[in-house]
Amino acid sequence: MQKYIRSAFILVAIALLLVGCNGANSGNTQNTPTPALVPVNGFGSAANHVHSLLALPQQVLVLATHYGIFRSQDNGASWKEVAGGPNQIMEGLMSYSLVISPLNPQRLFVLTQPSIEQHTGIPGLYTSDDQGKTWKLSVTAASISSRYIYTAAAGNDSPDEVYIYLSELGALGLRRSLDDGVHFSSTGKLPFDLIFGILPLSDAPGHLLVYGSSGMASSSDGGIHWQVITSINGGVEDVVTARPHSPIYASGDAGVYVSFDEGKTFKLVYSQASFSSLAVSPQQMNVIYGKTGTATYRSSDGGRTWTMLPHINGNLAVLATEPTNASEVYLSLSYPTALYRLNADGKGWTSLTPPA
Repeated sequence: MQKYIRSAFILVAIALLLVGCNGANSGNTQNTPTPALVPVNGFGSAANHVHSLLALPQQVLVLATHYGIFRSQDNGASWKEVAGGPNQIMEGLMSYSLVISPLNPQRLFVLTQPSIEQHTGIPGLYTSDDQGKTWKLSVTAASISSRYIYTAAAGNDSPDEVYIYLSELGALGLRRSLDDGVHFSSTGKLPFDLIFGILPLSDAPGHLLVYGSSGMASSSDGGIHWQVITSINGGVEDVVTARPHSPIYASGDAGVYVSFDEGKTFKLVYSQASFSSLAVSPQQMNVIYGKTGTATYRSSDGGRTWTMLPHINGNLAVLATEPTNASEVYLSLSYPTALYRLNADGKGWTSLTPPA
């Protein structure tokens, strides 16, 4: 699977997600022309692709794509574009890094950048107080970054706390806001020049994990001071946990790790492969789903063994577990955007993609 090679090139892959989506992100003066978008399904044209997916309680699904945010409140039976479409907030913007507050299930954050040349939406950080039904602009990207905001994470001190990372600033790029992203302040210097993600632990205010190609580090004071986690070898691609005081899973160069002590130490439990993304069930914390570029897998024993799930054709994008049933998981596809739910018996997938 070329685990060690993949981590070395993951920075290029993430950069292509943003820079490739929009030439303006790289400082190129030639903006992406507005394409002729012919719908192939209810999520838009064949060029649409998925950046983030949330599966929330009470059958709510929120999908952040290159051409809009789509929301379902009936487990995918019907969908509504709530942002990014014509005459909507975020018109002409792509949405990415969609996250939910661990302290308020109604509070969502999302980052945006232009997806087309002729856009009326203002790039920046947006906030929702109703699980993505409506959105408001918290801060413009131009006011805090000369390029783009790399990633975001909802904080664990209060529902109004949010972290962002400005990759152009390297180890000094982590920022913290206590007012829904309206104002940001600097944190301490990171131990790495680049991070891929931020994971605030909901059971411990101020406790953060950051990870990237150089490994993982922990902070107990909101990012002021950092300690590298030495039990991780090599790069880390994704880190997830289900709820407070539950195992923390990480996938990286060496394989799959688990921590049972709030991220102080990690143990390698699977070394045969690694996954580009993970999703863990909040109902059964030993049930984990993993994704590679071509297949999806499930572990029922905390990552120690894995079983391949039924094959599905397409460009695999993002996984999200069903909040009330550990046997079900959602899988989004890109080019074009599509969404599927794994059947409870694990023998096939049900399409949740709306018709054109």
